[in-house]
Amino acid sequence: MLFRSGEQFDSRHRVVVTGAGIVTSLGQGWESNAAGFRHGRTAFSPIEHFDTSRHRVKSAGLVTFSGTSDTGSLSRSQRRRLDRASKLLLAAGLEAWNASGWHPNQVTPLILGTTSGGMNFGEAFYRTALNHSSRKKLQATRVSNYLPQTQASDLLQAIGFKGPVTIISNACAAGANAIGHAFELVQSGRNERVFAGGYDAISEMVFTGFDTLKALSPTCCRPFDANRDGLSLGEGAAMLTLETLQSARQREAKIFGEILGYGASTDSHHLTQPHPQGNAALLSMEAACAKAGVTPRQVGYINAHGTGTPLNDSAEATAINRWRGDSKVRVSSTKAGIGHLLGAAGAVEAVVCLMALTGQWYPPTSTLISPDPAATFDIVSGPSDAIKEPLEHALTNSFGFGGANASLLFRRWG
Repeated sequence: MLFRSGEQFDSRHRVVVTGAGIVTSLGQGWESNAAGFRHGRTAFSPIEHFDTSRHRVKSAGLVTFSGTSDTGSLSRSQRRRLDRASKLLLAAGLEAWNASGWHPNQVTPLILGTTSGGMNFGEAFYRTALNHSSRKKLQATRVSNYLPQTQASDLLQAIGFKGPVTIISNACAAGANAIGHAFELVQSGRNERVFAGGYDAISEMVFTGFDTLKALSPTCCRPFDANRDGLSLGEGAAMLTLETLQSARQREAKIFGEILGYGASTDSHHLTQPHPQGNAALLSMEAACAKAGVTPRQVGYINAHGTGTPLNDSAEATAINRWRGDSKVRVSSTKAGIGHLLGAAGAVEAVVCLMALTGQWYPPTSTLISPDPAATFDIVSGPSDAIKEPLEHALTNSFGFGGANASLLFRRWG
């Protein structure tokens, strides 16, 4: 339900998730990913679709595409031109949409977070222009497919729904920002339902950039470990269908969880380095709790941004310590298993929180060996088959270059 400009909005709408889709290097779909995250599996493999012979690091969290992947209503010619980014978005998007029970006859806003969009098409355009200047064939197609709205259009056409499209490219917080913006649209009464998430595919330019900066770990990603030496990159996508509780109940829809709060802040300390005291990270966590009316002590689990880089993890640990005020909250970083998914990270980690709340388990940081003394909280480092006290609230953090910070707060349903 859309409201025209100037109308009064009801701020009392509760926002629930009625569909979730996910694809990572752990697999495609809720079940395979939930099993992987629950048991702390790691899923990294050698990169083969571009040359890494001159790189320090040669592996990433890569998705294996099935030859029978669902592409919805796309034609054969449309399917042939899909790149990795569109395939990831379609996999997650179709799973979430089908789980929701939504029908495409209602106008539904689509909000996506990404950092690279169709970067592989941009790389192909550049190579062709540089090495084959006389060959103009398909260059216009490469340009049009390079734009991130192309992947959004692929999803719209695959499902057959229509609605306004918003694309957020806010570095590594983009996926969380997309879900947070969707939450605010539904919670405020502007829209009855919104489709939101994030996606990013591995591309040579992005991978090479991180490798050149020596930000990638030559060993393995070890978030919150005293001897951590960098991040690992991955690819994936996650999508959520958000709607009002009233709408979900009217449809008797399955509810995966409730979104209670969203906080965002900007750290102007440095382009790539967070403030050492985690000032902006603290603000985003506090804002999410304030929006939800939940105290930090009510939050039982945090899916940390936890990239495995020296500066990020120490700043986030300091922020969590300041925010919580005790050492009882359980924290983990699932980037240890699948890598950093950039614009998709916040969306994927939102789904991980829903999995933890639904299944009542804590996803471990499986590569942890020696915890950083700065992290005074309880770092989950092994599979937890039983939780003595029910896990009711989970928070996920996403922090990006340029100082973008976002936090989302979820509550267990039922």
